[in-house]
Amino acid sequence: MRLATFNVQNLRLRERQGHLVLDGAVDHDFDDRPRSVDQDIADRTLTAKVMAAAQADVIALQEVFDAESLDFFHDQFLLKAGSPLYPARTCLPGNDGRGLDVAVLSKVAPLSVKSHAHLTGMDFGLADLPEDLRNFPLFRRDCLQLEFETFTLFVCHFKAPYPDKAKAQIVREAEARAVRKIVESRILKPEGERWMIVGDFNEPAWGRGSDPSALEPLKHGFSEDLLDRMPRGTDWTFEVPDTHVHSRPDRIFVSPRLAKEYPEVVPQIVRTGMSRYLSEPGSFVVHDTTQSHASDHALVYADFAGL
Repeated sequence: MRLATFNVQNLRLRERQGHLVLDGAVDHDFDDRPRSVDQDIADRTLTAKVMAAAQADVIALQEVFDAESLDFFHDQFLLKAGSPLYPARTCLPGNDGRGLDVAVLSKVAPLSVKSHAHLTGMDFGLADLPEDLRNFPLFRRDCLQLEFETFTLFVCHFKAPYPDKAKAQIVREAEARAVRKIVESRILKPEGERWMIVGDFNEPAWGRGSDPSALEPLKHGFSEDLLDRMPRGTDWTFEVPDTHVHSRPDRIFVSPRLAKEYPEVVPQIVRTGMSRYLSEPGSFVVHDTTQSHASDHALVYADFAGL
């Protein structure tokens, strides 16, 4: 089985000029210049080509507006790009204020799907959290749980490290603690079962300040991040706009059992289509709005033979 995770950057279906059109891969708070329908179509054509080339069996997605957007992208872009058919498509409403949710495409339908978007910090027994996390929905988007025949998948998109970096750190750590609680409540002995936690965890760049990782609750033997198996410097999946700063927000955490069963598995990172905003060392950054753009994140996948 090949599993992929990909933040597709604002995949939203709108009516424009009398036609249904997906937004291009643009963060409008960063680049709010007007774009043509043709530019947006070119972006999403490239997004689809990147995903089709991966030929994954299961793809976890972040920043999908709704099920209608996901279905439209699948039927009008993915299949035309040579992608496998994904009859099982899941996108449930989460807590993102802009409506951008987590989603999953799968060749095989999951046995069940469960959202945790409505749960508060107190629901997880995290009484030490600030009030806005303790008494209100904790996840900034969701932790989507999908049961497959041979493993359980948890798909996340954690709080971005802005506008308040310190508060965002607290939120992400709370999200990580809550995800661990979900796994532990679902699986009696997590170390002995097959499960994965994947998605965009919005971990900031390495070596920036002395803040500990917000993802600590998921580490230290609880799970293994497969991207840790890659050489440092080759494992980046995002570049901060207008900088040369690389980070690794996109992760594939696997249970101790899966880590032992697949000791040689090393993820592959596909950076095709990131280039519109990537800067070249020693040069000025130029945002070429005529160049198509798949996403500001890389696609990451890993192969699990026989799973």
